[in-house]
Amino acid sequence: MIENGSTTPAMVVFSDLDGTLLDHESYDWEPARPALIRLREAGIPLILASSKTAAEMVPIRDAIGFSHCETIVENGAGVLGPNSGPASENDEHVRILKVLSALPGELACQFTGFSDWSAEQIAEKTGLSHEQALLARQRAFSEPGLWSGTQADFARFSEKLQAMGVQMQRGGRFISLSLGGTKAARMAEIASRYKLQNSPCLSVALGDAMNDVGMIEQADFGIIVANPAHAGIPDLAGEKTGTILRSVESGPSGWNEMMMKLLDRFVQERIMHG
Repeated sequence: MIENGSTTPAMVVFSDLDGTLLDHESYDWEPARPALIRLREAGIPLILASSKTAAEMVPIRDAIGFSHCETIVENGAGVLGPNSGPASENDEHVRILKVLSALPGELACQFTGFSDWSAEQIAEKTGLSHEQALLARQRAFSEPGLWSGTQADFARFSEKLQAMGVQMQRGGRFISLSLGGTKAARMAEIASRYKLQNSPCLSVALGDAMNDVGMIEQADFGIIVANPAHAGIPDLAGEKTGTILRSVESGPSGWNEMMMKLLDRFVQERIMHG
């Protein structure tokens, strides 16, 4: 067990879902089961961090056995507490839609989001089942979508949103709009609570897309999980120092590959240092 003799873990893991812990196409996490079991047995918290809604993430968190951990939802726009279900209706999503409707028509029409699409359309664009797509439409803090216009218009779109207090993040599939909060910021908040209790507690972050870079660079150890479905993450400075690693395998197989190596490394280091 990787512990320091107290009830506080020596490590806390933060992980993206789509393309990282979940297969990009099938959304299957089964190849990561060995490492997930090892984390649970060691008492190491796994904080899921995704663009997905709380309604989508609760079943996943329960299925992999980490319902006792906090969950970062909707690209960091919100946090779900341990052993809790989706939050009650939130007005942040409504405010974002009002900002979009207030944009000049020639800009607004070039962005379409989950609120514009039926469950069938979301399923088609994401590969989710109809039931999963219904959960994906239950937005509380953000609005993901696609841009169909020019780069010049996109720059104007981004500028006007920012002026009205709406932030934008790029994920593996969609652009996500929110009123603030990022995966990295939420990770810092949660990790600081563990570090206050246990100063040697190390943070680990895994992701596959640009909206995961903040988490990966901020963690004590960052892991870039291969995802051939998109351009991926460019070279990061931490790769030269060994604080950021890349998987060979993609998706949950890559997640399992790297977590098992990291867990082996920490076990060996603890043995060497008594």
